[in-house]
Amino acid sequence: MNIYLFSISSHPDSISINSLDITFLKPDIDFSNYDNLIITSKQASKALLQYKKSDYIDKPALCVSKQSAISYENIGARVLKVGGGYGDNLLSIIKEYPKEIRWLYLRAKIVASDFVVLAKRDGYNIDEAIVYESDCSKKIVQVSVDDRAILIFTSPSSVKCYLKSHIFLKEQIIIVIGKTTAKAIPSGVDFILSTDTTIESCMEIAKKQRGF
Repeated sequence: MNIYLFSISSHPDSISINSLDITFLKPDIDFSNYDNLIITSKQASKALLQYKKSDYIDKPALCVSKQSAISYENIGARVLKVGGGYGDNLLSIIKEYPKEIRWLYLRAKIVASDFVVLAKRDGYNIDEAIVYESDCSKKIVQVSVDDRAILIFTSPSSVKCYLKSHIFLKEQIIIVIGKTTAKAIPSGVDFILSTDTTIESCMEIAKKQRGF
């Protein structure tokens, strides 16, 4: 039984299907206006490479997951705190800090969580900058998937893009990386929620389902 990974990342033990085409944007940002950054994807860290490093490198970042934290550390910056893998979890962390803290959320054009809206409603100072946008890749739209297969999805958009040209079959095992991605699975479709928000955790589940 083949394992298909629908993600912008790959894994050597899977048939890796790049689910999104990423376009980086470069809005004008005065980083001196902010104390901390909010990073919810490795694309946000990559987008920072378009800017002068000295402008942002001293800004610690609240990162949504271990992966986003690693991506921020890889560009030489410091992680403030790591969330539990879901955008909704970040609200409680933000509330641990004074409302005077100035946050900048580096985000995609379309986001799945409304934690910023809720934080602002409670009086927290958060600006947003759209630094990348994504669209369904031709690869995910055109891929041919076995009727009996294990499908791993790592974002709500990967699910939505897959369903543009495919349907889920009862013979297929569906694994999702987190609760936000799970919300994109159609009602009535069974799925397995990964115990950790990492591709490695999803792969471990997939291998157990396959029998090794």
